[in-house]
Amino acid sequence: MTVPAGNPSPRPSPVAIVIVLALLLALQPVTTDLYLPALPALTADFGAPMARAQLTLSALMFAFGVSQLLMGPLADRFGRRPVMVGGLTLYAAASAGSAAAASIEALVGWRMLQGIGMAAAVVCARAMVRDLFEPHDGARIMSKALSGLGIIALSCPVVGGLVATAFGWRSSLAVTGIFAAGTLAIVLASMPETLRQPNPKALRLAPMFATWWRIARNRTFLAWSLLTACTYAGLYTYLAGSAFVYIDVLGVSRGAYGLFLATSSVAYLAGTVWCRRWLLRHGLAGAVKRGAFFTLAGGLGMAALSLAGLHNPWAIALPQLLFAFGHGLHQPCGQAAVTGPFPANAGAASALAGFMLALAAVAIGGWLGVSMNGTVYPLTLTVGAMAVLTATVAWTLVQRHGEMAPAAAAG
Repeated sequence: MTVPAGNPSPRPSPVAIVIVLALLLALQPVTTDLYLPALPALTADFGAPMARAQLTLSALMFAFGVSQLLMGPLADRFGRRPVMVGGLTLYAAASAGSAAAASIEALVGWRMLQGIGMAAAVVCARAMVRDLFEPHDGARIMSKALSGLGIIALSCPVVGGLVATAFGWRSSLAVTGIFAAGTLAIVLASMPETLRQPNPKALRLAPMFATWWRIARNRTFLAWSLLTACTYAGLYTYLAGSAFVYIDVLGVSRGAYGLFLATSSVAYLAGTVWCRRWLLRHGLAGAVKRGAFFTLAGGLGMAALSLAGLHNPWAIALPQLLFAFGHGLHQPCGQAAVTGPFPANAGAASALAGFMLALAAVAIGGWLGVSMNGTVYPLTLTVGAMAVLTATVAWTLVQRHGEMAPAAAAG
């Protein structure tokens, strides 16, 4: 069902849009959360140092971030659908390569290809929301899609732990390819092109850089993209570091670790649901203003408990529930709002915001690779620092510059 860009089919039903968005955006937790319980095992299998094992995450995020800068203009030039289909196909093939990797270096390479495919899917998903909805309505649709993502993310660590325990760490990576193939089938069957007017200049270097520069200078874009980058950096700290802390430092089993990750996903899911209520009452900026209290309480609580000498799984998992709840409030608003001022360049705006988010994750991955020292502190103190940054952005930049123009915000 190929529909040329510029002549989109009638809009799919809201239910179909939410399902497709949830599956596309869920590639991120599927790619990270599902294999986290197996991370210590693959590290031991390859005899790799911890920093090299962290590279399987940070290289993925680096490729994810950088390739978005190309995927956004591609989606603005040729349409969302062909870029999505190509990205999902590449992702599925790279998943098979990851599962068969003979060395840690090969695994890193295949994970980078996964990151490129994931970038295409996620950029197009965010751009599709702007194609079909104004920012305020888009935030509500995004929150529903991210609720679906939360349900998928909830199952990922549990499934990953069970699969890795029963069949080995390679099976966890194979499952990511199965998920991508299923998503591709649903996209082909149900999602038409949503871009009404392709931009023939989107891939020309001079207009491309001019567009990025115009977007990057926009204060509304900067406020929301910094918010999503800071809150994701805190979540990524937990994702990238928690397997080693829970399993190697605190002695938790892989199965139990998967359950701890799942509880964080439940809190995130609750945050996305609560986001829809606060959007109606308080608007975009008001919702994240209130969500920042949960983020700060969770991050500072985790840091304070560790500094007080409480080094046990619950002293990390319980504060993480608050942080994850706040994350569920920030992400739907931020991901919808970054493209709000740029309806004609939604792909480029989505890509630039995604690049900033991924750059923050790469920095966190590099930091954890050199700072993890057999204690809980690199994890807990970094989450605390990211919580402070997130709350600061939510209470200052977003409040000053985050609201859309009245016509765009009407919902």
